[in-house]
Amino acid sequence: MAVKIFIKRIVPEDKAKEIIPLFREIRSLATNHFGYISGETLRSMDRPDLFLVISTWHSSEDWKKWMASEDRKKIQDKIDALLGGKTEYEIFHYGFSE
Repeated sequence: MAVKIFIKRIVPEDKAKEIIPLFREIRSLATNHFGYISGETLRSMDRPDLFLVISTWHSSEDWKKWMASEDRKKIQDKIDALLGGKTEYEIFHYGFSE
């Protein structure tokens, strides 16, 4: 069953120019990973430091494999170092069944 992943990051204004290329790099890698369907990156109009990534995966297992990949971890570690904190992830499935 397809799942949606919500990734929230607070990006300090002085770090945006360094982090945005990393966002593009990690997205590029994700698009080539098995199970990836789509993704989009949103930036809040009310809070320009708030970024929300919404990605769709064929299954939660595909997402978990992506999360465990060394390529993703390398870039994510750089992102978290620049943010000075951890990225927040939430996984949702469609409908009311479990």
